[in-house]
Amino acid sequence: MIKSHQITIKDIARTLGISASTVSRALKDHPDISAETKRQVQQLASSVNYRPNALALGLRKSKTNTIGLVIPEIVHHFFSSIISGIDDIAYSTGYNTMICQTNESEEREKINIQAMLDSRIDGFLISISKNTHNYEHLKRLQDDGIPMVFFDRVCEDIPSHRVITDDFEGARIATRHLIDVGCRHIAHLTGAESLVISRQRKDGYMTALRENGIAVESELIIEADSRESLNANSDKLITIAPEIDGIFAINDTTAIAAIQLLQKNGYNVPRDIAVIGFGDGPMSDIVSPTLSTVEQKGYEMGAEAMRMLTKMIESGTMPLDYETRVFTPTLRPRESTRR
Repeated sequence: MIKSHQITIKDIARTLGISASTVSRALKDHPDISAETKRQVQQLASSVNYRPNALALGLRKSKTNTIGLVIPEIVHHFFSSIISGIDDIAYSTGYNTMICQTNESEEREKINIQAMLDSRIDGFLISISKNTHNYEHLKRLQDDGIPMVFFDRVCEDIPSHRVITDDFEGARIATRHLIDVGCRHIAHLTGAESLVISRQRKDGYMTALRENGIAVESELIIEADSRESLNANSDKLITIAPEIDGIFAINDTTAIAAIQLLQKNGYNVPRDIAVIGFGDGPMSDIVSPTLSTVEQKGYEMGAEAMRMLTKMIESGTMPLDYETRVFTPTLRPRESTRR
């Protein structure tokens, strides 16, 4: 028996062995839910004195026409492109955007989301921080029926609408390009294993190697997804530099830092070591040599995420089926791989 205080839709769902969305629709007398399921849900809800979350009800009944945008960092080109896409659609549909950055902190993510809830936003667009490992604050949003769409960095534990890059295919494209220009000993600068994008980009890198008969060497995979983390691991990269002829970095910032580190240590890019990044930010055309990369479609992703969220808010109900929209990166070859 579940306790009768602070009961959520998720508690009722767990007790009855059904999904939280089914419970939510049953409580709203949704026509797609069978009469027997409605009876069971409503009977249990009554017996445990369930009361809908007041804030969630307020959001559904009294729109503020404001959405909350939670991102790891604003200064990153990819996220600023996403913001532009979101804001253009928001403006054209009569919504305002409240933006908070987490600076890759789980605690700040929780605080920011609560602050936005206190401001009575209509829904969330969220890209989780790379240090977020406990998702209870996000699960509560769903349990309370608050519309949200994940983009780029998603939470696999929460069924939701998602807008993502095909990180696996983008990494495969990037690594295959290095192979096509003659590289056979390719290092990978990867990100935190907790992030889906890190795992998928590493999988794409390893798949491209195997497809071309090249063995995956674990010692050529270094965790470094920023200039700071690469500098902290500079000895690792310089140690393997004599053995490699290519580098695929998880993002452009790390790729550029790798180029500069190699040049500082007497290596010529791309003659000695070819380098490719991921993202196609504005620095790609400025660094010397110019950086080969794969282009992420940040603006288009942001616009699509906002459209999906708006549709949820305007419908006033949680969707029966969640959608995942996938954008495939495009190769942008430049001087850093021109051998």
